[in-house]
Amino acid sequence: MTKDELRKILSQFKQGKLSEQQIVERLTLMHTEPIGYASIDHHRALRQGFPEVILCQGKTAQQVAEIAAKIARRGQPLLATRATRDQFKAVKRKIRGARYHEAGRVITANEPKRHRANRGTILIVTAGTADVPVAEEAALTAMMLGNPVDRLFDVGVAGIHRLLSAGKKLMEASVIVVVAGMEGALPSVVGGLVDVPVIAVPTSVGYGASFGGVTALLAMLNSCASGITVVNIDNGFGAAFAASLINKKQSGD
Repeated sequence: MTKDELRKILSQFKQGKLSEQQIVERLTLMHTEPIGYASIDHHRALRQGFPEVILCQGKTAQQVAEIAAKIARRGQPLLATRATRDQFKAVKRKIRGARYHEAGRVITANEPKRHRANRGTILIVTAGTADVPVAEEAALTAMMLGNPVDRLFDVGVAGIHRLLSAGKKLMEASVIVVVAGMEGALPSVVGGLVDVPVIAVPTSVGYGASFGGVTALLAMLNSCASGITVVNIDNGFGAAFAASLINKKQSGD
């Protein structure tokens, strides 16, 4: 349920078109929809401002498609992360307007036609090209949440001049998401240059001693730069959702 749907129900009650009992029944039915292998939370949008997001990992193509159809048929934006092309094909058969963003492994539908007014730009930065899949997951999530999004890719510390030459983008952003693997140094550098929140995302990119992203995670947690928040390894979605909440508060939305 969205806030608009709730307003519509209350308006119908005020007009005498719905009884109290009918409102109770509608709210109960709209709360959670169990379908055996899943329990779809239709009140997520009312509580958090965005519908339930599907994590496709570990689900069959058919399960993803059925959950997606039940969310999208309400006219709500659909976001499904960690999706395969086979899962997308199953979704596409049920939702004609669904799109697959291969770089970020994300399925979307009912995308917002424009970003929310007064919101600043969320800048997605990567240390290397190998970090792009996680960064694109973050960028697409931020976009679906109604934020203007900009990208700054492959500006890691091995060629620090690339980052420094993009100072204008850094200074114009409202929130910055920095995605890095290997030694995870880039968020500290960015954090020392800007006066806005920086959300660091360690990735599992790197050689043996990177321990699947643990090295980058620990480096980011131990950053000496102020104002850096760290999310879990490869969690582009979580970083973007947090960035959107910050952006929303800053804009007074």
